[in-house]
Amino acid sequence: MRVRPLALVLTTAMMLVATLLTTTTAAQAATADKWGFAYVDNPVAPVWTDLDHAHQYGSWKPAFPALWAQGVKVALGRFQVRFPQVGAARGNVHVTAVNRTGDYCLIVRWGQSLTDEIVDVQCRKPGGAPVDSRFTVLWTSSSGILPSPLTSYASLQQGLAGTVQSYNSTGGPVTVVPGAVGTYQIRFAGVNVGASSVAGNVQATAIQPNAIARRCKVAGFFASGADIIAYVFCFDAAGAPVAAEFTASYHRERSVIASFAPPKLIGYLWTAGGGLTNFNYPAGGFGFNSFAGIAPPGRYQVRYPLLGQKETHTQVTAYGTSPDYCNLTDLWVHSGGTAVVDVICFDNTGATRVNPFLSTFTSSI
Repeated sequence: MRVRPLALVLTTAMMLVATLLTTTTAAQAATADKWGFAYVDNPVAPVWTDLDHAHQYGSWKPAFPALWAQGVKVALGRFQVRFPQVGAARGNVHVTAVNRTGDYCLIVRWGQSLTDEIVDVQCRKPGGAPVDSRFTVLWTSSSGILPSPLTSYASLQQGLAGTVQSYNSTGGPVTVVPGAVGTYQIRFAGVNVGASSVAGNVQATAIQPNAIARRCKVAGFFASGADIIAYVFCFDAAGAPVAAEFTASYHRERSVIASFAPPKLIGYLWTAGGGLTNFNYPAGGFGFNSFAGIAPPGRYQVRYPLLGQKETHTQVTAYGTSPDYCNLTDLWVHSGGTAVVDVICFDNTGATRVNPFLSTFTSSI
């Protein structure tokens, strides 16, 4: 992989900085170096097959417009996604299952294969048996710093022995303090600059290199001065707390990809919060996204005004201390420019359960 000199990264990033004349004072910020997102609509494809063209995009597209993210089933419930021409040794991954039956998905591993990036995903039923499930997947890799009071992004990969890798657009540290079994406190330093209270959005996904059933969720989300503190709790197939590997990321007034401008069509919300945790650009800033419970209890409809354009992507992470978790029920829809996302939450048995969550949405533009 060709490594970009830090001076070039900083110079390029600074050239991208521009204040936008909006009521929310959103700002153009440093972009992710490489990234890709996709929706796996056919988790039983026996050979490498193009994934849904309308719901995938990546940083390879400007140079290689004819190439598509592809996927292949490698075992029951096990599926690999290939993002072309963006291979890198590092980066961050998130996965969200798409089904109404309580099946969930976790990351097995990811890494570079020649010029491509391969993400390996395992899905399981309530109780832990493997199962083929649809899912959304995002991979992104960033370098360089751009301290800014206007936007921020940070991520980490946590292993059993400690932090494997981390990134922070502010240049500050991302630190993890393990607590009781399966509980972790993450401090994203400096990312809350300019906010008087908790702001932004957190996503978390379990990793299990042996593909054993694991789930992780955000159990707490707080402001600590210029820092954001998030708690991640992880569980096994029985719903018991367990030491686990996971990814976590934080984004504020930029996309879950880690970039802004492009994409400018971005939004996120936290159903247990509000204020600066409900953001939509270009709708006008904070509080424009909405959610409402629909039948059965534990199912929710999230609406992102103006964001339903071109190729789009969404992730969801459950919030709270219980083993409950949240999925997407089905493919989201674009309705008159509004993106409508259907979220459903479950208890450990796979029964629907009322539960708060963090949702994030982005377009490719």
